[in-house]
Amino acid sequence: MVRFDSFDADSDFKRTLAAVSPTAKVPVLVADHGLVIWDTLAIAETLAEQFPQHALWPRDADARARARSLCAEMHSGFQALRSHCGQNIEAALPEVGARVLAEQPGVRADLDRLIAMWSAALQASGGPFLFGDFSIADAYFAPVVGRLRTYALPVPAEIAAYGERVWAAPGVAAWVADALAERDFLPFEEPYRTQPG
Repeated sequence: MVRFDSFDADSDFKRTLAAVSPTAKVPVLVADHGLVIWDTLAIAETLAEQFPQHALWPRDADARARARSLCAEMHSGFQALRSHCGQNIEAALPEVGARVLAEQPGVRADLDRLIAMWSAALQASGGPFLFGDFSIADAYFAPVVGRLRTYALPVPAEIAAYGERVWAAPGVAAWVADALAERDFLPFEEPYRTQPG
């Protein structure tokens, strides 16, 4: 584990990661033979190629193309939601969520787009996940599900149920459990509280 201490280029975090990745950022995957892959989409594609038996992308070509489109949109978009609703699995901040929705029209627009895209995918696939079985697309949106939970952002019942299924998926549940066990409190990242809760 590399503890995040600062965004500064000379921080321990950045120096440690710079020895592994050209971007000095996470995520990064270092293959057994030393190949470094430092982009989430590239990591996802690499893992899907290495483990085709697991159908990390949907097997149907049209569904696979739609899943890739959703991931690409997440990869490059939703900046308002990301900026105003920072990732914090452990916190419950409904009052912050209500304020952000009232004051930040970009967050409302991002939330509306998420609801529309998830609703369309769930309707087309029949669920329980975006493309039937759990896939890279669902993993890509797990951090968003976390933000919806942390900030109590309002979504229709079927979207909330989808979020609960994502949160309970084995890989996501393990990620959440590890994050909760970490108990690392950084005051500069969490100005709304003064001590771990």
